[in-house]
Amino acid sequence: MKLKTRIIISFFIIVLEPLLFTGLAFWAFSQYQFKVIEKQYGIENPTYQSLSNTAELVNNLTNEQAQVIQKVADTEPEKFENIQYLTELNKELQSMYSYLLVCEDDRIIYYGCEDYPSELVKKLAKVQEFTTSASNGMYLGGKVQALVKRVDFHTEEVQEGNVFIVSNILEMLPQTEELFRNMLVTVIIILAVTALGLTWWIYRGVISPLDKLRTATRKIKEGNLDFSVSTEGVSEIAELCQDFEDMRQRLKENAEEKIEFDRESKELISNISHDLKTPITAVKGYVEGIMDGVANTPEKMERYIKTVYNKANEMDRLINELTFYSKMDTNKIPYTFNKISVTDFFDDCAEDLKMELSSKNVEFSYSNYVEPEVLVIADAEQIKRVVNNIVSNSLKYTDAGRQRRINLRVKDVGDFIQVEIEDNGKGIAAKDLPNIFDRFYRTDSSRNSSKGGSGIGLSIVKKIMEDHGGKVWATSKENIGTVMYFVLRKYQEVPVNE
Repeated sequence: MKLKTRIIISFFIIVLEPLLFTGLAFWAFSQYQFKVIEKQYGIENPTYQSLSNTAELVNNLTNEQAQVIQKVADTEPEKFENIQYLTELNKELQSMYSYLLVCEDDRIIYYGCEDYPSELVKKLAKVQEFTTSASNGMYLGGKVQALVKRVDFHTEEVQEGNVFIVSNILEMLPQTEELFRNMLVTVIIILAVTALGLTWWIYRGVISPLDKLRTATRKIKEGNLDFSVSTEGVSEIAELCQDFEDMRQRLKENAEEKIEFDRESKELISNISHDLKTPITAVKGYVEGIMDGVANTPEKMERYIKTVYNKANEMDRLINELTFYSKMDTNKIPYTFNKISVTDFFDDCAEDLKMELSSKNVEFSYSNYVEPEVLVIADAEQIKRVVNNIVSNSLKYTDAGRQRRINLRVKDVGDFIQVEIEDNGKGIAAKDLPNIFDRFYRTDSSRNSSKGGSGIGLSIVKKIMEDHGGKVWATSKENIGTVMYFVLRKYQEVPVNE
């Protein structure tokens, strides 16, 4: 759910939910109070108007006492001269928010409320002009705000006596008080529950994910990338969490790549140093021999110079390999693609290999099964580097104790030409075969260290072939030999329709 949608929903929940539940609560409490009013005040089918009409309720509430007073006035009017009786009767009325006022011949002899309004007497004088019954009251407005019921009585000594039941209609009835109290508590509970629910909803959808992001940011700041950020919360926050997780993974990958790169760089330096140390030592030794006069014959001098030349070429090859490696890592390999005749190119390549390998007492054979007109688009220099790297790698891991042999075959395989370079070395174990084109991968660390090697020769081969749109792979049998394969797509003229 989007944050905007959640905010809109929250707005309507804040406005509508309290109103809805408050209305339901008011209806439930009022229904209960209606039953209480109907039972206590004798009002049939009370309404909300009845609940708010204190005069009507009080009028019904004092009907019974008014009838009792009327009966006493008819049968025993002398009781109204008994203060004790009047006090007891007044106590009953006080529970009904009313009090008693007794007049004899326009003289008040008893009043049940000490702080009754002074204007009440004046109002009562006017009330006497009207006829009221015990069941009906008369409303007195102004400052009095009372409902008055009048009962007349006569005795031998009192010519005109009046008993007034004065009810305060401003006093809130207990049912109304309870309703308001319950409603107040209910509204507070509804608002509290709504606030807590919305707070939890917003916290769960926004605040909690942001807290996790802040914690994750702190971990990244401290260099800790070994954790994960779960995708949660509103859609915008969830997308932010996912982007943050992608960033963390990328940072972790970069950190791991940097560590691996540093390790590989150190290993490369170590390997190159090892490879350079041997020819440099040899060059120094032979040059010292020349300087000291050890090469005292033309034959020895020629052999020493030839050895120095070969070692210099070996160092030059290592330096070129290191230079190529740096360009390979930055994708700045200088390619010059041209149409190349497969037959002409590999014939020349085989001729060079034959001369080089014969000087190392290595048997070499060459077979070309491709038609003379077959062409490929390639960089001749880099393809030659591929062949030389594979041959060099083969010689490096072929025991000098046996007659070493290299076979070069070029075949036509449909849309591709396939080059095979076979040796009779120790072979490669099946578990190592898939990894031999990875940088610095060693199938036998002890053998590699003794043989030297930068460890990047075959990885350079793989990179060059991928950039040419081809591929390279190998098959091998231990103690029998290895065959390296690489393929290049043929060049084909595309006819233009005129």
